[in-house]
Amino acid sequence: MGNLNKVMLLGRLTREPEVKEFNNGGKVAQLGFAVHNRRKNAQTGEWEETPVWLNMKAYNHEPGRKLADLAGMLHKGRQVFVEGHLVLEQWDGKEDGKHHSKLFVYIDGIEFTGEKPRAEDEPAPGPVDHSPGEHVEDAGWPEEAVPEAEPAPKPAKAGRRK
Repeated sequence: MGNLNKVMLLGRLTREPEVKEFNNGGKVAQLGFAVHNRRKNAQTGEWEETPVWLNMKAYNHEPGRKLADLAGMLHKGRQVFVEGHLVLEQWDGKEDGKHHSKLFVYIDGIEFTGEKPRAEDEPAPGPVDHSPGEHVEDAGWPEEAVPEAEPAPKPAKAGRRK
């Protein structure tokens, strides 16, 4: 039987990315990330969201894949979709000599959701007419501003085969 180590998450950054550069020119971005698990409270019957805090790393390790540079453009609170895999990092502490381990998500791909990322010196965008993902009909615009949809063509009837 084979193995599969694949993680797909939609969540928000919990802190500003820390980008470090190596002597060989490579880079790594370390990210704090949070997703929510939804569960029903047995006593109240209400739905609750429980946060799950994750540590992630993005590397510029392959030609053309600048994931650390992409991650460095993100800011705390930004929602992103991340694909990656789990890695258990282990080391011995320099000061205490104890064995330590920490589970990370190594990022294989990042997709920005919502607003476009911007450079820190770039001004914030002006107000938008509607939220990302909001339907035009739900945006509260006047009726004449909503374009009418064309009726969908009728599907062709399937012929009989003999």
